[in-house]
Amino acid sequence: MPAGADTVYMQEDARREGDAVTVPAGLKVGANRRLVGEDIKSGALALPGGRRLQPQDIALAAALGIHRLPVRRRLRVALLSTGNEIVEPGAALPAFGLYDSNRFLLTGLLRKLGVEVRDFGILPDDPAALTSAIETAAATHDLVLSTGGVSTGEADHVKAAVERLGRLVFWRLAIKPGRPVAMGVIGGKAFVGLPGNPVAVFVTFVHVVRPLILRLAGGSIEPLRALPVRAAFSYRKKKGRREYVRVCLRPGTDGTLEAVKHPQEGASVITSLTETDGLAELDENLTAIEPNATVNFLSYQALID
Repeated sequence: MPAGADTVYMQEDARREGDAVTVPAGLKVGANRRLVGEDIKSGALALPGGRRLQPQDIALAAALGIHRLPVRRRLRVALLSTGNEIVEPGAALPAFGLYDSNRFLLTGLLRKLGVEVRDFGILPDDPAALTSAIETAAATHDLVLSTGGVSTGEADHVKAAVERLGRLVFWRLAIKPGRPVAMGVIGGKAFVGLPGNPVAVFVTFVHVVRPLILRLAGGSIEPLRALPVRAAFSYRKKKGRREYVRVCLRPGTDGTLEAVKHPQEGASVITSLTETDGLAELDENLTAIEPNATVNFLSYQALID
């Protein structure tokens, strides 16, 4: 700006009359100017380490003249399903068979986090086959992620396979859905065994696997910010267990957002995820929710980004 000038009038707002220029009244001193350092001051931190880069972060780097940023490589995740009853979609479905939805759910969730996914397919309920596949996957991947086979049934061999190959860090969480979760370490690589039911897979992924992936990738983890909403349902639960109820949001008669519970609670009901907006989180100390109570709402968008 010319020396002594402190305000800029836009040309289209000014009117020339001979050798004079008329400008509209009311413009504040300092309008339409950009001060040096008003965006980032010299020496200030622009992008902290551990940040997951968003488009606006790239724009800021470019505006500062930075054309290269140090980043971590993408994590490599091995993904597998287990169970003699599990069938690949498109194949003939035998009696008592189930099409595998978990690998497709997890592949989408993992790719949203920017990881490289290798699909190991469906493994039978065979201890030797499971042990061999998990060992092979752990040798070349940062994380091995499986579904099914971590409960207490006769055909649940995943937990034992992890204990043979490495060590188990924990088994089972006091949450619903999603109690049977196993986390272990195999040759210095992380392993997580998720439940077999799709809704339980989703809940345990967002609360166990997502933060693990962010940490393994060197990212910082910010606590989820729940939105307080009004409950439009009744619910009973056990004390000492955190529960996640699938809900839709709607405005009440007074305009306040209300959480409406999905009519089906089963952990295998995938439509309870597709027909709702998020999860109502009920903490360990609660035993009952009545209509008009305040509950914490976690949107699916917040959970999977």
